[in-house]
Amino acid sequence: MHLSEFDYDLPEELIAQEPLARRDASRMLIVNRASQTWHDSQFAYLPDHLRANDVLVLNNTRVFPARLRGERAPSGGAVELLLLREIEPNLWRTLTKPARRLQKGARIVFGTSKLQAQVIEALEGGMRVIRFEPGHDLDSLIDQIGEPPLPPYIKREQGSADGDRERYQTIYASQRGAIAAPTAGLHFSPEVLARVKEQGVQVTQLTLHVGYGTFEPVRVDDISSHAVAPEWFSIPDDAAQSINRARAEGRRVFAVGTTTARALESAVGSNGEIAAGSGSTDLTIFPGYKFRVVDALLTNFHLPRSSLLILVSAFAGPELVLAAYRNAVEKHYRFYSYGDCMLIL
Repeated sequence: MHLSEFDYDLPEELIAQEPLARRDASRMLIVNRASQTWHDSQFAYLPDHLRANDVLVLNNTRVFPARLRGERAPSGGAVELLLLREIEPNLWRTLTKPARRLQKGARIVFGTSKLQAQVIEALEGGMRVIRFEPGHDLDSLIDQIGEPPLPPYIKREQGSADGDRERYQTIYASQRGAIAAPTAGLHFSPEVLARVKEQGVQVTQLTLHVGYGTFEPVRVDDISSHAVAPEWFSIPDDAAQSINRARAEGRRVFAVGTTTARALESAVGSNGEIAAGSGSTDLTIFPGYKFRVVDALLTNFHLPRSSLLILVSAFAGPELVLAAYRNAVEKHYRFYSYGDCMLIL
């Protein structure tokens, strides 16, 4: 299939720039694959679409403040780093801006924090390998001086909303390591999650640290030639057991987000069972892929021509997904990270 087949028109004013006052106040488009229909709802009614003994799987990754602002030393000049992946202690792969100022050997200082770093290697596409000076508790310093790594389509000063540190994070986030939020989970409030559990739904968690690969643009026309960069994930024993029992008994597995779906589909073995453990997944899902674990998917609305939209289209079919997206545009749903959501049954 061609990348152009996963395009749609989106007015800029529908891109959500701020979170709603209440997490669970977002709208939810219910898409039914069997009937090829959809209807409008509210996320607060999510528990009404779950049955006792369904399994709801959450991604408990925690976003860290991966955007750092600094200056070249000693000449000055503002630079910005997005920490992508820790290669080894104090050594990071980063996305830099403006990259031309940060060639091999360049040094960076970060405000009054006394933290300094040096460019070890200049890579293509604005990527750099950066070594931070030893002798610091780097995670603590990053937590102090870093900013939430909001996506570029949120066009406001990244530090302008103090609430981003809390709102660009799910209420159940616990495992530090993501550079982007698993956005389908942002809608959950304690009240909605409590109602889900009260209905006898089994809620379980896994971890997939969302990385740059999830959002890297698809740069090829033939989508089968695109490969999503590897991301680390972990599935605990209790989660694997709950999911395997549910599948053996014909009960439904609801994945909260494309990251959860990708982790689950990466962990299913030739015997059809989820294997507990951790590792790295480079699974790239296109239409034609046969989902083996996920029965229903909660997901936000994704960018045109993105690997995430392609994954959702694989789950529900490109024609149905794009028709539902056009409906969401016509009805002025809010799009992307702080936007509304879609429940695909």
